[in-house]
Amino acid sequence: MLVLGGSGAVAAPAGRTAPAVGATSHPGPYGQLRAVAALSADRLATADLVAAAKYGTGSPIDDPAREQQVLDAVARQAVEAGGDPESTVRVFRDQIEANKLVQRALHRRWDADPSSAPTERPDLGKVREEINRVNGELVRALAASAPTHTAPYCGGLLTAATAHVRHARGLDALHATALRRALPSVCG
Repeated sequence: MLVLGGSGAVAAPAGRTAPAVGATSHPGPYGQLRAVAALSADRLATADLVAAAKYGTGSPIDDPAREQQVLDAVARQAVEAGGDPESTVRVFRDQIEANKLVQRALHRRWDADPSSAPTERPDLGKVREEINRVNGELVRALAASAPTHTAPYCGGLLTAATAHVRHARGLDALHATALRRALPSVCG
């Protein structure tokens, strides 16, 4: 766990020893979507670390070159996993925007209350390794749940899965809002 200054504490995503919530315990559509929501929450946990790594450095939150690298990588991974690269890229665009939503909110919070700002700067390279790892898992979860994405019940199941993950993880309002922002492209 990485602890940063005052109420701006940021925890590094814990390495999981078990599959994402619902990845194998509920192989049906709800379990598959719960795994997607859980992996999205894992990815969002890295937003705090990215924000801390960039805060006060002049590094912009928006990084179009890095974003394109991520989108290109997940499109390739989707093909390898038997998924649809176009729908995977749409989902990851939402993931990226959700991550930036958290980063912007944390930067505003830290600007307004400098005592809550991080006192240590995480290694952005290591954080990106974690993001890449989660991205790969999320691409595979999206490919595995692909038939559910166009089912008429997808939206309702995704809403329920998202609420379950939000509650199980104890997400604060910022991260709950970001999780909802991360998932609209999953269904449709």
